[in-house]
Amino acid sequence: MSSGYSSLEEDAEDFFFTARTSFFRRAPQGKPRSGQQDVEKEKETHSYLSKEEIKEKVHKYNLAVTDKLKMTLNSNGIYTGFIKVQMELCRPPQTSPNSGKLSPSSNGCMNTLHISSTNTVGEVIEALLKKFLVTESPAKFALYKRCHREDQVYACKLSDREHPLYLRLVAGPRTDTLSFVLREHEIGEWEAFSLPELQNFLRILDKEEDEQLQNLRGRYAAYRHKLEEALREVWKPD
Repeated sequence: MSSGYSSLEEDAEDFFFTARTSFFRRAPQGKPRSGQQDVEKEKETHSYLSKEEIKEKVHKYNLAVTDKLKMTLNSNGIYTGFIKVQMELCRPPQTSPNSGKLSPSSNGCMNTLHISSTNTVGEVIEALLKKFLVTESPAKFALYKRCHREDQVYACKLSDREHPLYLRLVAGPRTDTLSFVLREHEIGEWEAFSLPELQNFLRILDKEEDEQLQNLRGRYAAYRHKLEEALREVWKPD
């Protein structure tokens, strides 16, 4: 995976991911999507801040940027910008045979995404997985925000309806204040896995348990052998 800039709209074959339209499936030929629907979705964008507040925050954000990844505010109040997502995956995800060298399996790798303020967490996860041709369900993954406060680090899983770019705008550009991390769901959230996958997990656990038991039996057998030899030496007749 490259740690440089990538635009999701360049990599997602079946999706648009732009500042104007937000994130939606490509309409079939002959059935264009209504532009009014897109406008209505944009109007829903961030009731958190007024247009003037957004304008002021975008201005302050851009003044604080040090890596040229600035935000752009459009006349309709929608803004675009960049977020960096760190990949913290415990295992390599299943990918399409056509994925080639694209792989999100490198733990700790950073990916820079260009998104709109209308894009939700769920949309970002789906588009990120699609970029790397991951065939597993987006429901198996979660986006976390990592906050640093008074030398303490806090990680919080974001809901699918939250807007990452809004969080980035409010927190400012410093990643040591706020950063984003993609992870698998925590252990215990099994509903995202299919029955064959769960059965495979059990087989792996059984195999690991057998290996641990064999190692343990081997250690105690060796220890018993040494004790028996020591006892024979003690009771050996003179």
